[in-house]
Amino acid sequence: MALSRAEREKFLAEPHIAALAVDAGPGRAPLTVPIWYQYEPGGDLWIMTGADSRKNRLIREAGRFSLLVDRVEPTVRYVSVEGPVLDTTPATVEQLRELSARYLPAEAVDAYVAFSLQNHGEQVVIRMRPERWVSSDLGGQADYAPEHAGS
Repeated sequence: MALSRAEREKFLAEPHIAALAVDAGPGRAPLTVPIWYQYEPGGDLWIMTGADSRKNRLIREAGRFSLLVDRVEPTVRYVSVEGPVLDTTPATVEQLRELSARYLPAEAVDAYVAFSLQNHGEQVVIRMRPERWVSSDLGGQADYAPEHAGS
């Protein structure tokens, strides 16, 4: 069953690991990689990546990307969102700290931020405006019949 707007935005705001997909050019499948992201209901979402990364180059060329987040318990649920890039700006330490705190235990954030600043090179924040959504909650196990998957 498709999620309501409020349900899908709440789900996307939770700290799931996303699968980022972006056009990789003629004759290539989309580049699809796991990534941390930040989102608040009703707003734009953002990701952080290396300024010199393939992800950044492909997103810049395509002008848009998509994210897919999912879970398998207590029910299979997913939200896919796609939209245009609004801007790309140099990442700040505050943004790195915010994103790290979303995914890591509080006691690990400072160490991760220090490691990232020392080892990951220049980072950028890419903001995307959610434009197209696909979502579903496939219900409890008793309600889900594998032979109907994808129908």
